Amino acid sequence: MAEFLALLRRDTALMWQRRGDAAQPLLFALMVCVMFPLALGSEPARLAQSAGAVIWVAHLLAGLLVLDNLYRSDLEDGSLEQLLLAPVPLPLVIASKVLVHWLTTALPVLLVTPLLAQMLFLPDGLLPVLMLGLTVGSVLMSLIGAVVAALTLGIRRSGMLLALMALPLYVPVLVFGAGSVWSAAQGLPWLGAIWLMCAGLALLLVLAPWAAATALRLALS
Repeated sequence: MAEFLALLRRDTALMWQRRGDAAQPLLFALMVCVMFPLALGSEPARLAQSAGAVIWVAHLLAGLLVLDNLYRSDLEDGSLEQLLLAPVPLPLVIASKVLVHWLTTALPVLLVTPLLAQMLFLPDGLLPVLMLGLTVGSVLMSLIGAVVAALTLGIRRSGMLLALMALPLYVPVLVFGAGSVWSAAQGLPWLGAIWLMCAGLALLLVLAPWAAATALRLALS
């Protein structure tokens, strides 16, 4: 635990030095949700029908903006090789990076989601469903992104390739998350989709750090 807390402090300090990058997902999500009513129209009934899907897509695309920076800065300054040689298990290092990445990029977007929901006239009864799905889904997407970013680390200018690899893996999370909001809006059972996402989260919490660690060793070998 002491080593994990030390890694958290280190990664948080590094992220604070690049706080401009951490603000990009928040600004991007705000722009998407502001531009969408301008394109579709300002009718509240029309916006309310697609508000949940729009917010989910905004979260998904905003998370892709800074995904390539998860390991890139450590690779460029040589500290990633030092972390590989450190006595701390590499999956623990990756778990620290994923947690800091989620806290600094996904959590701010999650905190402004009620404002985005009001902007898009989402019914108040659907906001708890949306927030619950986004909380689980954002952690899921961070874990998936950690594995994909490790796989593409050895490739220069891998931003487009990373997005092409991550998007198909994000689709089930998007379908279940946005589908739960749609089911709740129709008066149908919606907890099943959330439970499936929670099952995937429990699985990835165990497997994703080990898979990302293996991918990092392959990328740096």
